[in-house]
Amino acid sequence: MADATTTAKDRIDRALATLERKVLELKARPATAPAVGDDDLFAPRAGLPEDAERIAALEAAGRDAAGALALAADAVRDILDRQARDGQG
Repeated sequence: MADATTTAKDRIDRALATLERKVLELKARPATAPAVGDDDLFAPRAGLPEDAERIAALEAAGRDAAGALALAADAVRDILDRQARDGQG
């Protein structure tokens, strides 16, 4: 279970670092600069063939993150239950 939790934490950390980098890059751009193609990762774009792949990747990442968070929550609940049974909680 610890490996899944560590993997989930690493993926979340990488995603947050990427998001923070993109936010900083966008903030550093002058207001007059042209729009960046991926400045809104979740904005729908009509009719572009690469959108289906992009959306599928976002959905898969969301499912992976949800699964990893569920595993982490189960691990925390298990630890709390054991501590409560052992009188440590």
